[in-house]
Amino acid sequence: MGAIKQITAPVRGLFRFPLFQLAVVLAVILFLQAADPATPFGRIFTGLDKLVEATVGLFAVTFDIRSFTRAWLTSGFWIAYVYLVLLVILWLLRLAVMWLVDLIARTNVLWLRSTIAHERGVAAYRAWEPFERIRPANIPQQVWEETYAWPADNRPPYRPLAQRIAIGGLINVAVVAALLVLIQVATPFPILTWLASLFRGPR
Repeated sequence: MGAIKQITAPVRGLFRFPLFQLAVVLAVILFLQAADPATPFGRIFTGLDKLVEATVGLFAVTFDIRSFTRAWLTSGFWIAYVYLVLLVILWLLRLAVMWLVDLIARTNVLWLRSTIAHERGVAAYRAWEPFERIRPANIPQQVWEETYAWPADNRPPYRPLAQRIAIGGLINVAVVAALLVLIQVATPFPILTWLASLFRGPR
């Protein structure tokens, strides 16, 4: 597994490069645009095109958007939506690969359980070592780990996923709201007024 990671490291580094990601997104957009409208890819392009037009239309309700600004907004939203879709696809593929690797390790397909377990053991030790480094000498290692790392009842020492998502969402909303208020008060841009008129819609 380690050898595979070393071999694929240059490829993974290339995929993380922002300009390469932008080139892939533009290539996907051009591919979808060239597809026949009756094909599945053509329908995807049509759906995304309607979504982009609707998003630009929302901005046009509040702001005076002319041809130059509309062109930039259209291109920007196209890139953003396709990039988001590709991120979701890659995330799902990553989950599928992780599930497949777990299945291979549990069933010992091709006798890979030992190799996978060794790689994960190395990763777990590297994550555990800084935690163990700050343990006081008078606290036993088992007590230290049960208190802060993995409790004796075999429950993870962090909140459930739904609670973490909710708390993270609330924090992000609070930070964005504070920034909007700061921009409204400290700058000449009445952004809260613009947003209020956007949600009210045209009269």
